[in-house]
Amino acid sequence: MTSTKIAVLGAGSWGTAIAVLLSRKGYRVHLWAHSFQHVEALKNERENSRYLSGIAFDKSLAPLADLQTSVEGCEVVCMAVPSQFYRSVFRRVINSVSAGTTIVSAAKGIENDSLLTMTQVMEEESALRERQGTNNLHFAVLSGPSFAREVAEYVPTAVTIGCKNTDKVRKLQNIFGTSSFRVYASSDVIGLEISGAFKNIIAIAAGICDGIGYGHNTRAALITRGLAEITRLGLHVGADAATFSGLSGMGDLILTCTGDLSRNRGVGLKLGSGQKIDQILSEMSMVAEGVKTTLSAYSLAKSYDIEMPILEQVYKIIYENKNCTAAVDDLLARELKSE
Repeated sequence: MTSTKIAVLGAGSWGTAIAVLLSRKGYRVHLWAHSFQHVEALKNERENSRYLSGIAFDKSLAPLADLQTSVEGCEVVCMAVPSQFYRSVFRRVINSVSAGTTIVSAAKGIENDSLLTMTQVMEEESALRERQGTNNLHFAVLSGPSFAREVAEYVPTAVTIGCKNTDKVRKLQNIFGTSSFRVYASSDVIGLEISGAFKNIIAIAAGICDGIGYGHNTRAALITRGLAEITRLGLHVGADAATFSGLSGMGDLILTCTGDLSRNRGVGLKLGSGQKIDQILSEMSMVAEGVKTTLSAYSLAKSYDIEMPILEQVYKIIYENKNCTAAVDDLLARELKSE
């Protein structure tokens, strides 16, 4: 076991998988959950039976309920909390971490009120710390095609770590990388975040088409045109075009639109079969980020005057109760144009 301490905040399936991965490498890992009862269950069962059953905890993984204790003295803090709760958790984190700590966002979403990505939220919240002269935090993002259970079960996986600091990103590659979890480096933080957030919306659309009963042709067209939409917006905000053909772009989009473990595709499947969004969400124990992100992404696209027809139809289905088949018909009836 090494002396390096790492905190993983958020004990859902993804946060747990990251904590398991890091603890297997010998790091001292603190896994924080907001519920005391959940933490007690994690301690007693030495697995996360609620969200990632059957994956045993290494002895170096310590579940904790106190956030300050979880992050104190940690060189790296990995935030795996849902995007709409990210700011409130980070506000508490920033008061307890040491200068020079690297905060890695493992959340894939856009905040509803501010329309900011998670690293932008952290930069905004850290402005006060900067004015106090005690900042020097580093922000990074973990993205790519990575279902939690497969990561925890040693299924070969490749992801990308993004950070503007070259030295930090190389160090993070070494921290997170294993023989089954290959980590690539990138400096395109905004590109990784835009692709990671928007692919969940396209996955809902893919699920809708599958739920209606359309075929592989439809899904292939949806994924391809969905990637075009994501790229269009990403380039507008200064992302690197290459990011969208990489792991966080095309890779994660394919996985989330086709994989049976995809919560967002699952929401779409139920919408396509006729269920209403309120009923679907009430029956879910885990968060499907794409539902909330659709709201903020729609507003973001409108603010930039970026044409995103698939996003627009998903928004109308979820938030305006539009019929799914009518939404597909409207997509197909759009004016013909060059690709």
